[in-house]
Amino acid sequence: MNSNALLEIKDLKVEFRSGHECVKAVNGISYSVNSGETFAIVGESGSGKTVSTMALMKLLPVPPAVIEATEISFKGNDLLNMTQNEWRHLAGDKIAMVFQDALAALNPVYSVGWQISETFRIHRQLDSAEIESRTIDLLSRVGIPEPHHRLRDYPHQFSGGMRQRAMIAMAIALDPELLIADEPTTALDVTIQAQIMGLLKDLRDETGMSLILITHDLGVVAETADRVAIMYAGRIMETGTIRDVLGNPTHPYTRGLLNSRPQAHKRGEPLQPIYGTTPNLAYIPQGCAFHPRCQHAYTTCRELTPTSIEVSAGHYVACHLCQKQ
Repeated sequence: MNSNALLEIKDLKVEFRSGHECVKAVNGISYSVNSGETFAIVGESGSGKTVSTMALMKLLPVPPAVIEATEISFKGNDLLNMTQNEWRHLAGDKIAMVFQDALAALNPVYSVGWQISETFRIHRQLDSAEIESRTIDLLSRVGIPEPHHRLRDYPHQFSGGMRQRAMIAMAIALDPELLIADEPTTALDVTIQAQIMGLLKDLRDETGMSLILITHDLGVVAETADRVAIMYAGRIMETGTIRDVLGNPTHPYTRGLLNSRPQAHKRGEPLQPIYGTTPNLAYIPQGCAFHPRCQHAYTTCRELTPTSIEVSAGHYVACHLCQKQ
């Protein structure tokens, strides 16, 4: 782990308990995010990507959620033992989040401008004229045309791409040092996806903020991120730089993800899917969670959970095959 990291998470676990059933959504993940970098978290639906960041942002209801970690720190500040009042001042100001479904995240009965300006009313002592000026500037900054007029429009009057831009404006209002983007291009067409990702990249370069990008799109990761973590069944299977993980994938799951995507040089050839399905998180298989779908699994894979080992500088893999070689 990097002791100088902006954000550091060690052994984060999230469970949802109901009756006699316990869903283990996140199973002891650890990672760090450095200042100014984009860290991507990739995996299939249900792998724990969003839940892990929702736990970080204290957005999970407790109970039924049970959250444990050895350490969650931001700029050296312990988030685990932070009071609600301390967290209220930090969230939105230093750490912000862009949610996956902008239409669901925005309140339909308030104008977009009012919702963005609420951030200033809560965290900054500004008069109404200054708040409106800053809100208009934010809308312009994220590429919304005629911000003076759109200020008083409601979410349903915005297109999907415009709503996502409004969500980004709300998130960056206080110039956060860390922005979490949870699948920010979901349900948008390809052209708008590229615009949104370009906007996030430009904002990162302009402000120097760090970005955690949650996605299942490896193409977006390759173009945008500096480092990536590959998640499966609540665990991180492989993590490292984009060059290491995507250019030299080591875990069978990472290789499976890369092989299952359409590739121009393999035009006309059938896709190579990862056979099988992700496990029920209430009944995760013993040993490596991926072993039922892995063509290379052997006895140890079925019995013992692999620990993460460093296969090259900064490139970590949780796989018994690596330890066997």
